[in-house]
Amino acid sequence: MDDTSGYAVYFFPPALESLGEAIKPYLHEGPGGMHLLCREIDTGGSLIEMTLDGLDAVGKPVQLEMMIPSNMVRMIVSARSDGAFGFGPRMVNPAMDIGSEHLPPIGPTATPVDAPSEALPETTQARAPQNAPAPDEPPA
Repeated sequence: MDDTSGYAVYFFPPALESLGEAIKPYLHEGPGGMHLLCREIDTGGSLIEMTLDGLDAVGKPVQLEMMIPSNMVRMIVSARSDGAFGFGPRMVNPAMDIGSEHLPPIGPTATPVDAPSEALPETTQARAPQNAPAPDEPPA
């Protein structure tokens, strides 16, 4: 598996103890502890189904499928590098940089800022509510 895709599956310590020697050949040590590196993962059931890349007895690459009860898994981390992620500083991509010098502040057909609002249509006489007195009559 390459380092740019897949999942790291971390287990609870009692789960690793319970799985014992059967899981040890597939585990990797990392800063977060022992984990499995998986190509694909399916968490839609009581068992977590994982597809791992491995080697057979003669060193030929094979795909392994492993199923482990979901209550043994502490955390699953996606190891994908689809793009920038997080809050660290980023390099600006020159192809994406369309600063204000490239775009006009408003389009050539835009209405001026001080133009009257067109949200309400113009009428010669404002429509009064049905129960309200006419504008000429004093209120009762």
